[in-house]
Amino acid sequence: MRRILCWCWPILAVAALSGCGASGGAASAAVSSSGLQGLILKPTKLAPPIALHDFRGRPVALHQFRGKAVLVTFVYVHCPDVCPLIVAALASAQRQLSRSWARRVQILAVTVDPRRDTPADVRSFLAARDALGRMDYLLGSVRQLLPVWKAWQVGVTLGPGKAIAGHSAIVYGITASGRMADVYPSNFSPAQIVHDVPLLARS
Repeated sequence: MRRILCWCWPILAVAALSGCGASGGAASAAVSSSGLQGLILKPTKLAPPIALHDFRGRPVALHQFRGKAVLVTFVYVHCPDVCPLIVAALASAQRQLSRSWARRVQILAVTVDPRRDTPADVRSFLAARDALGRMDYLLGSVRQLLPVWKAWQVGVTLGPGKAIAGHSAIVYGITASGRMADVYPSNFSPAQIVHDVPLLARS
């Protein structure tokens, strides 16, 4: 029997989990007057804290990126489908940004598979998608990650042997002032991110 860990955003309906590629949908979809191309979160709220270590062992905290747009996603190295696409698309968007805007965005990927996401595997995973040096991939123990998943409304489905069977595959857009502004489903396009980074960085 699969164990399901799931927390639901009160406004944004996080989709039911199905395999690895479960993604969030929105009850109140739409592009607002802000011009953002993600699905708008209303009301906005301060992004929950994240304080973990990246795969190189360096401490990383969300608050240190105030003044920048931040994109936060939850993935794992052994994901067979959606996670590689999300990471590749985020890296592609970062490459397409002008030099000035690329300096004003930070991409954070947080593991949902702390038992198997080793630093070496993460490095290889990022390098294979031209994402090495373009985003921080954050690791931690199950105890450290559970409150992060809960605060960010990330559902994780555990299968036999506590292997990941599914998870919420979305990307959060965080403003420079640290507020959760919108989310992108797993099939977002790099062009949407390129369009939205200046808007998030100015907010």
